[in-house]
Amino acid sequence: MNAQSNNPADVELEITNVAHGGVFVARLEGRVIFVADTLPGERVRARITESSKKSFWRAETVEVLEASPHRQAHVWASSSIDVDPADRAGGAEFGHIELSHQRELKRQVLTDSLQRFAGVESDVQVEAAPGDDEREGLAWRTRVSLHVDADGTVGPYAARSHRVIPVGDLPLAVDAVASAAPLDQLFKGAESVDIIAPSSTGTARVVVREPAKKGVSPANRREQTIVERVGDREFVLDEGGFWQVHRSAAQLLTDVVQSTVDEALFDPRAANLDLYGGVGLLAAAIGDKFGSTTRITSVESSARATDHASENLSDWIGAQSITARVDAYLRGLVANSSAADRARLEAATVVLDPPRAGAGKEVVASLAELRPAQLVYVACDPVALARDIGLFAAQGYSLTALRAFDLFPHTHHIESVALLTRD
Repeated sequence: MNAQSNNPADVELEITNVAHGGVFVARLEGRVIFVADTLPGERVRARITESSKKSFWRAETVEVLEASPHRQAHVWASSSIDVDPADRAGGAEFGHIELSHQRELKRQVLTDSLQRFAGVESDVQVEAAPGDDEREGLAWRTRVSLHVDADGTVGPYAARSHRVIPVGDLPLAVDAVASAAPLDQLFKGAESVDIIAPSSTGTARVVVREPAKKGVSPANRREQTIVERVGDREFVLDEGGFWQVHRSAAQLLTDVVQSTVDEALFDPRAANLDLYGGVGLLAAAIGDKFGSTTRITSVESSARATDHASENLSDWIGAQSITARVDAYLRGLVANSSAADRARLEAATVVLDPPRAGAGKEVVASLAELRPAQLVYVACDPVALARDIGLFAAQGYSLTALRAFDLFPHTHHIESVALLTRD
């Protein structure tokens, strides 16, 4: 069961609790050690892999001496503790933990983050996505990006490294992606291999990406388009463009954003905003709920995504898509809005779905100055969400609703949807 070792540098550790980032906490002579491939309540033999930082070290589990009752055989043999830590495939760091307990650990990380960074006590539970329990948390990824090494070998990176690990299967991928993945082929000279299964077709396509030509930004590459379907609505996007990776996530987030908006505070004539809008998924959710005359502006830094959003939102008379960095766009609103504009902004609902780093101080400050009636914040990182909730609280906004979803089973990631309203 274990990658046992006689390495004299290995240490025995008692694991006390979960930390953000898919690792767990132990202490060695008073020093915090972040340990991978274990879980609270275990005693393990671990290999120190990083000891340069004063505040903490990192370690990899090589042997389980006392196992938690929540430990299971890893869902992906390539990531199992039977494999030497240096050769374990990354991307399924919670795969050795019972699925229901994974959600409990994610709940602990979220509630601890809210308490520490926002001063908020929460009893939020982490909800399963439709169908995941029946599939034991497997077969949910509609997109997989595999790396290619100098010899052309394709595979995921080893955990916390940039070394390609050849694998024989992809258990987290939907069947179409798993069966189409060219795991036994060589792609010498390629940069990566993407396998994508759009919901509109049910079949997968394999995209071999070459290194960008000199002077050509990857963002400026012209790509083939695909179509994703959410309910009766279709969304066009580049095959390499951002889309929720879980097979049920786009529909689930559409439904949750629609139900999270406080209808009593929603004004269809206000200057409603969809920030970090991508190809318009959440703007469409607002438009579908409140009608075709709803005013909403989707702001996205990718010009290609904005072009697609314009097409995807063409049903709505009051919808528009703008290519801009969100921070710069909001600075412009703060500096240049007329009194009438400010009134429409104060009546607005703002949906924001920032990248993993969160919205940050400048965006929060600008939004607080514009004083929208409510903010629906979609977050993929609990610490960034909690930090931003704390920043909003200092500017007069309170957390009034929160739901969390396990859209990334067998990983440490979590998706949350929060409602913030003016005090």
